[in-house]
Formats: sequence, structure tokens, C-alpha cells
Amino acid sequence: MPNIKSSIKRVRKARAKTAQNKARRSELKTVIRNFNKALVSNSENKEELLKIAIKKLDKAASKKLIHKNKASRKKSQLMKAYNAAAVQAAE
Repeated sequence: MPNIKSSIKRVRKARAKTAQNKARRSELKTVIRNFNKALVSNSENKEELLKIAIKKLDKAASKKLIHKNKASRKKSQLMKAYNAAAVQAAE
């Protein structure tokens, strides 16, 4: 633990920010997992869950929680899975 007052505050702020980031990252993973479950079970609300997942990914990228290319890649993967499921359901 640092002795300098500003360093102590910086450590305290870093811990708080780390906890927030961890919670947000966990929430993002949960949203993506829920979409994947809905896709597998061919649920009615998979389109809504896709929109929510894309929104969360964009928000995470804008807050620098994840890299913007990772967000783009994940969105692409989700859309590809959704479209494949839609084609499969149409057949």
C-alpha cells in the first residue's frame, strides 16, 4: 500500500473501476450467452436478444471495455449465426 495520499486515492479508484469493468464484461458475456441459447432452442425472442447483444457490444467498445475490432468481430459472428439459423428454419 502506498504512503502518498494521491497514490492511495489512485489505488482506491483503480479498484473501483476494475470492479465496474468486471461487472460490465460479465454482463456482456451473459447477454451473448443468452442469445446463443435462444438460437439453439429456436426461441421466439432471438431477434430481440440479438439487438440487445449488438447494443451491449457497441456500448462496451465505446467505453473501451473491449477493442472496437473485437466488438465488430463478435457482432459479425452473431449475425452470421442468426442468418444461418434463419435459413435453416426457412428450409
